Amino acid sequence: MANTFKVKTNGAMPASAGTPLTLYTVPSSTTTVVIGLMLCNIHTAAVTCDVQLVSDTSDTETNETVLLIKDVSIPANSTLELLTGGKIVLQTTDILKIDCSVTAKIDATLSILETT
Repeated sequence: MANTFKVKTNGAMPASAGTPLTLYTVPSSTTTVVIGLMLCNIHTAAVTCDVQLVSDTSDTETNETVLLIKDVSIPANSTLELLTGGKIVLQTTDILKIDCSVTAKIDATLSILETT
C-alpha cells in the first residue's frame, strides 16, 4: 500500500452560484483521508458557502450526499479552515463539492492523504 500526501486547489469557485463545483474525486482503488480544507473569500463582501460530500459507496449500508457545512458565512478577504483536528475518510468515487452564494469568489485548498 502506497501513501501519498497531496494538495488539491481550485481558484474562484464555483463557476455558477448555486451549482456546486467538484474540488476532488477519489480515484479508483484509492482511499483518501481529508486532513484539512481551507476556503478563502476573495470577494469584497461576505459570502456563504456549502461543502458537500457526494457518496454512492455501499458496504453494509448505503451512503448518501451530505453537507459538511451549510450556509457558513465567510467575511470578505478571510479564510475559513474546516475539519481542524477532525478527519474524513473518503472511498473510491466519493466527491467533495464546493458552492458559494456568489459566483467565482472562493479559493479552495484541500490537503489529503491517498492510500492505494
